[in-house]
Amino acid sequence: MKTPNALLFILVLLYINASTQWPTHTVCKEDNLEIYYKSCDPQQDFALSIDHCPDIATHTFNIRAATVLGHSIKELYVKLDMIVNGKTVLSYSETLCGPGHSKLIFCGKKKGEHLYYEGPVTLGIKEIPQGDYTISAKLTNQDHVIVACADFTVKNYLDY
Repeated sequence: MKTPNALLFILVLLYINASTQWPTHTVCKEDNLEIYYKSCDPQQDFALSIDHCPDIATHTFNIRAATVLGHSIKELYVKLDMIVNGKTVLSYSETLCGPGHSKLIFCGKKKGEHLYYEGPVTLGIKEIPQGDYTISAKLTNQDHVIVACADFTVKNYLDY
């Protein structure tokens, strides 16, 4: 009786390890604006939610984001790419944590610690570009290792 249970348990573990894609999460789904994300880090997923979708483009809005760190973040860099029809049309990068240069409260967190942020975010743009496109976001640390990674699918048909 124990052998079938052990075999089933092993098969479940093998399936979990073989599956490297995370589900697509819905961040926002309004009449004319949809935003989805999927973690592109095969090791871990993360949680993200936005309080009020229509405020994203023009206002400060509140988010909640959480993950367990797979790597320490003494230094942290963000790289964003806007991809339309498979081609990168816009790139942005910035240092978020560095020697004598820490913009975030979780700079210096260690591997295995919980990273949780709840608070306001302002994109600083007047409007979200219309159409369907992908925003690829990667956070890397001082060792150039991915700390978090997600591909955001945006479908925006808002009239500004």
